[in-house]
Amino acid sequence: MQRKSSRLGRPDKMPLPAVQKYGSECRNYMQNCKRNAEERRIIMKKAVIITGPGFQDEEYIYPYYRLQEAGFTVDVATKDKESVKGKYGITAKPTIDVKDLKESNYHLVVLPGGHEAPDRVRQIKEVLDFVKAMYEKGKIVSTICHGQWILISAGIVKGKKISGYIGIKDDIINAGAEYVDASVVVDGNIISSPHYKYNGEWMKETLKKL
Repeated sequence: MQRKSSRLGRPDKMPLPAVQKYGSECRNYMQNCKRNAEERRIIMKKAVIITGPGFQDEEYIYPYYRLQEAGFTVDVATKDKESVKGKYGITAKPTIDVKDLKESNYHLVVLPGGHEAPDRVRQIKEVLDFVKAMYEKGKIVSTICHGQWILISAGIVKGKKISGYIGIKDDIINAGAEYVDASVVVDGNIISSPHYKYNGEWMKETLKKL
């Protein structure tokens, strides 16, 4: 038995209002799919903040919440997964032990400053291996103040333009990098800043890279 044709007939014979209606619906559907895909892409982004006792409170708390606001899942890594306090009493509650960090799980690593914390963190081999792996895979390494010490110990600053707290200028130069006196410096996948008063610019440039 011969099947009856659609009431609207062949697509090329569809009345103009029908073409406009279904064409508009298709465009809206495609736009929604694109928007949902972008939202899923952002939601899937994952960052980790690595710190230790005596961190600079402002340099931990600002990226912690700013990244969540941008749709990131944010881990906090410390040695032995122990809670640590900042210089002014903020508590960083870890979600992961530094020894369990894997480059494949993250898009971004954030290294806050504070004189004591990065000096302790740079002595942890697992952290240095992780930061170097992130750098070598083209993942974003974002650091501020004294956090650049960790990059130096990981051996990834040679030939790079790096900003940092003025007190570690010589350390940066001696590691083979070019010290830049600026609020934020982007060189490849490394973003660096010298002080928490530039937190806004620092995170703005970090998010641009993701």
